[in-house]
Amino acid sequence: MKAWTIDSLSGLSALRMREVVAPLPKPGEVLLDILYAGLNPADRYLSEGLYPARPTFPHILGRDGVGIVSAVGENVRGVKIGDKRLLLRTDVGVSTWGTFAEKTAIPVASLTVVPPGWSDQEAAGAPLVYITAYQALTQWGEIPSSSAAAPPVVLITGASGGVGVASVQLAKALGYTVIALSRSEEKRSRLYALGADLVLDPADSQWRRHSKDYLDATQRKVDLVIENIGGALFTELLDTLGMNGRVSVVGRLAGPVPSFNTAALFFRRLRIGGVAIGTYTITETQQAWTAVLQLLNRNSARPLVDSVHAFEHLPAAFDKLAAGPMGKVLLAVNAA
Repeated sequence: MKAWTIDSLSGLSALRMREVVAPLPKPGEVLLDILYAGLNPADRYLSEGLYPARPTFPHILGRDGVGIVSAVGENVRGVKIGDKRLLLRTDVGVSTWGTFAEKTAIPVASLTVVPPGWSDQEAAGAPLVYITAYQALTQWGEIPSSSAAAPPVVLITGASGGVGVASVQLAKALGYTVIALSRSEEKRSRLYALGADLVLDPADSQWRRHSKDYLDATQRKVDLVIENIGGALFTELLDTLGMNGRVSVVGRLAGPVPSFNTAALFFRRLRIGGVAIGTYTITETQQAWTAVLQLLNRNSARPLVDSVHAFEHLPAAFDKLAAGPMGKVLLAVNAA
């Protein structure tokens, strides 16, 4: 089968398309002929050695995907050849071969059906970002509002990316007030259409003032930040938080945080926590996905696909991901 492989943790420049022997499904696994695969920043992080996993080589990246079952291992129940299935979070693409290949062996317990009414493209890139957004929103338990008369306020950085869009949709379904940050004027307009209450440009030196002015009308502060960016923006985000504010750290697209003063946490009892859906068990992952679908159904929300790239154009697809998409970037593998 054809697959995109890496032979070292030296970055995406190590990607090579080659012929490899297709895996055989082990007991409890099925072989999935991948139709579409979703790209994620975590794929790049792993390729650069910035992820805890240390796979054996050659390794195949890719953590999201939808496909058709073409072989079934022993002790598999409820799935047969010809069934279409969607991959939820597992070790696929991390320590075992991923979805940037024509075929991938996947534990049957980590599969689910495509949600009714969704296209294959909408489903292919959804699980990782929506389950991540769900953990970011719920890992602190119930979020208390800084005003008893108004809902909690969630501020989302990198709001036009995969996790950002998912966070906007889920936060609105939870009834929160959503402030979204995006540097693109076009994307800011689309974030309003997705339901964001206020959308600001983080490159504007006055963005914190605009946020404060908006919230002052209801005497509120930001209660939760979902942070996808990192870099110098991080310390600015802390200024927006009210008493007992929280930060769910998802990514670091802008790199390390410079000159972070921990005293900024003291007097408002701010809390910072990392988001890692790899800590979910298979059962917890399935439960989170069920909760995600229930929330999306409240507002009739659907995944947003930015672009679909031909299988042979995976490097260009990663360039699109790095440039900042509006929603998910997909790879068409076996899709017609």
